Amino acid sequence: MSQSSNPTTPSHPRRRNQAAPPREDVLAAAMDTIAERGLDGLTMAGLGRQVGMSSGHLLYYFRTKDELLLQTLEWSEGRLGAERSALLSRPGTARDRLDGYVDVYVPRGPRDPHWTLWLEVWNRSQNADDDARARQAAIEGAWHRDLVAILAEGVSREEFRAVDPDRFATRMRALLDGFSVHVAVGIPGTGREQVLTHVREFLEQSLLSRP
Repeated sequence: MSQSSNPTTPSHPRRRNQAAPPREDVLAAAMDTIAERGLDGLTMAGLGRQVGMSSGHLLYYFRTKDELLLQTLEWSEGRLGAERSALLSRPGTARDRLDGYVDVYVPRGPRDPHWTLWLEVWNRSQNADDDARARQAAIEGAWHRDLVAILAEGVSREEFRAVDPDRFATRMRALLDGFSVHVAVGIPGTGREQVLTHVREFLEQSLLSRP
């Protein structure tokens, strides 16, 4: 008698009726894989084994690897957004909040998983559709709005020079992006501490010193 015809033998097409793991568990597993093995180590088949799903099942939910990467980035950004929200609401000076913002923004070091993912999504955005571009713009917009709020508060309290918060935020984020890429890819001479020193000097000269 074959195994399939034995009513006492459990069926082996496993999880046929079992619910898929929560989406956040899949995205967290993807981020963990990037942190441990880099983007080259993230495959649909490998991720599927990690969370107990087939690669076909993952493609059913995410359609493409590009979509998986973008959703993982959005999930990671949500966690950073919570950090920024806590930063904006805590007591202290606008300068304290600005220093905290910079600390959250700059990568922790080479191959920082969040920045590794960000760089890959940026690279793939050349061929992205309008929806994906709009979602990336929403992420950028959240960082920008929070920085503008910190700058506007500092200007209103006369902690900062009377700069245009929106224009200053645009330039400051360009500076932070450039330095952050160098940190994330490990360019010699631009480690995290060196970058933070450069940013502090920039702020002292352009925002905190009086004309």
